Amino acid sequence: MSSTRPSDLAPGAPPILPPLQQSRTYARGLWRIAAADVSAGNGVKLLRNGAPTFAAILDRIEGARESVELEQYIFRADEIGHKVRDALVAAATRGVRVRVLVDWVGRMGTPNSFWFPLRAAGVSVRLFHPPGFRSWLGLLPRDHRKLLVVDNRVGITGGIGIGDQWRRGRLRQRSTPWRDTCVEISGPAAMDMAESFDRMWERAGGRRRLRFREVRNPRATHLDPMRDPPALVGIVEGEPGRLRLSRALQMQALGAERTFWIASAYFAPSWSLAEALSGAARDGVDVRVLVPSRYDHPWLRTLLAPYVKRLIGSGVRLWEWRGEMMHAKTTVVDGRWVRIGSTDFNALGVAINYELDAFIEDATLGRASEEMFLEDLERSRELFIRHRHVVTGPTRTGPAALPGPVAPTSLTPAPKHRLPQDDDDQPFPPTAPAP
Repeated sequence: MSSTRPSDLAPGAPPILPPLQQSRTYARGLWRIAAADVSAGNGVKLLRNGAPTFAAILDRIEGARESVELEQYIFRADEIGHKVRDALVAAATRGVRVRVLVDWVGRMGTPNSFWFPLRAAGVSVRLFHPPGFRSWLGLLPRDHRKLLVVDNRVGITGGIGIGDQWRRGRLRQRSTPWRDTCVEISGPAAMDMAESFDRMWERAGGRRRLRFREVRNPRATHLDPMRDPPALVGIVEGEPGRLRLSRALQMQALGAERTFWIASAYFAPSWSLAEALSGAARDGVDVRVLVPSRYDHPWLRTLLAPYVKRLIGSGVRLWEWRGEMMHAKTTVVDGRWVRIGSTDFNALGVAINYELDAFIEDATLGRASEEMFLEDLERSRELFIRHRHVVTGPTRTGPAALPGPVAPTSLTPAPKHRLPQDDDDQPFPPTAPAP
């Protein structure tokens, strides 16, 4: 059987895939590989860090007229937690239907008495997946999503939970707010976010339902970013064993032509995802990954070191954030395709937990996301391999220093009495050479 290559086509012959069909592959691809309908005509606003995100959350709750749905993995009984709780109570008091869904593990540390005022005001509160006699004793999977939907018209999602660590940090010394990102979406995609909340609400209530992918047809695979109004938004729901986000990220790696930039708090990609990133880097794509230098779980540095070393050896460039904690979960491809959500590049995020991510095609948001990423790199240090060890280079001082790598600087290990997450200059632990 013979095949036709593009080079075999006669001069002036039309391409095998017409341009109109090429431009539609984003909406069609998200449906076929991630069960996500794409909607057009959405308004999108980037929310950088906790302060603007909490201000947006409180403003939206205070302006709610019909409904408020809040889903959180973490909901602390601290200053910001009380502010959000009081806003929810006030909304319920004025007749708004309010539902709150919190993960059972994520809410640990928050006393049961914290929820009493909510229930007394008529707020429906559910805890997702408490322990019990079922698979994994109820400890897995977790609801790791962060979502607010108000009046089915506007939604906020990303990596920020309800806790003061996103406002002032958690360390006793050199404490800084956690670095994180959310996005506010207004328009038809907010209805998709509301429907996603409804599905998780029913799961938390123990009610089974048909898998929605099997009982409906796609609504928007015809959308064309060249013709339909921006922003195009697809809400991807991560579910145990579905690997939807993994396939969506591989689709982004496939479509990347110029840049593929990632921020991930707990970066331990599967071999298939690592291969996709390495393949893009070897194919001329500028692949960069931003990870924390200090973790809320200190043992993670040792766990993640092998992935860092293999990727650097494949041409992927990695940076360490120099603040207290870099908790964002974002990607930006070619300054046009953006992902903002709750999913990290690891097995828990991609294959086990319930997650939610917004995939957005919008040039304006893409440029803003690129600028934000470059600003983050200015406060970060690039990682290098030196004598088979991963070491860090000097902190960037400006955008002009970004395109090319700089000479690495070996760092002195931290004194034993200092915790890893408190050390600004701790290199990754030595790892065995990659085969």
